[in-house]
Amino acid sequence: MPAPGSGGNGAVTRSTLRQQIAEALRDEVLAGRLKPGQEFTVKEIAEQYGVSATPVREALVDLSAQGLLDADQHRGFRVHEYAADDFRGMIEARSLVTDGMFHSLVDGVRSDVQPDDPRIAAALAGVRRRGEEARRAAEAGDLTVLIGYDLRFWRELAALFGNPYLSDFLHRLRVQSWVCAVQHLRRLPDLRGQLWSGHTDLVDALTRRDTDTARAIVDAYNAHWLALIERLTENRAAGG
Repeated sequence: MPAPGSGGNGAVTRSTLRQQIAEALRDEVLAGRLKPGQEFTVKEIAEQYGVSATPVREALVDLSAQGLLDADQHRGFRVHEYAADDFRGMIEARSLVTDGMFHSLVDGVRSDVQPDDPRIAAALAGVRRRGEEARRAAEAGDLTVLIGYDLRFWRELAALFGNPYLSDFLHRLRVQSWVCAVQHLRRLPDLRGQLWSGHTDLVDALTRRDTDTARAIVDAYNAHWLALIERLTENRAAGG
């Protein structure tokens, strides 16, 4: 983790460090190095990164507010354990947001998001490149690379919607759903053929302004992940 700068506003430096710590810990959870139910204290994290306790505490509180950690007043923090029902709720919430986003992008229901604007087409081309990288990672079974490109793919796609509040909300939902998913996926020895890889098909449908196909792709995406997580949850409960 980069050390805080020596100059400038102290509050900005602390805020930046707080964000760096939160992002680093989030990546540790997504990588499976911080496992569901694992406990740690502010002091342990501060010593690990060689920083003071204040930005660490603030970062852990932020991650707790995002649902990634549970706070225990007497024992510190632990990685939140999600159930299949949690994942199902996340999928439902994501669908409500993306459905409205697709409608806005394609039909131009907002005055500041016009489908004929060439900047939209250029931005979609950039999103498609992210989708190509996500597809390659999915086909190779590289979960860590897939998560990085998938989060970037959806964040850039959501940014075209023009509403930063919904974009941030969707990003948080996607991070939560990945945290939930990796708790099960990291137990599989080989992920090739298990991971959804239809990102470019989705962008192509939106580029054609084909919202019916876009929604069908997202429905298939959601169904794929729900079936996979529920199967892995059942196998774990059965001791498989």
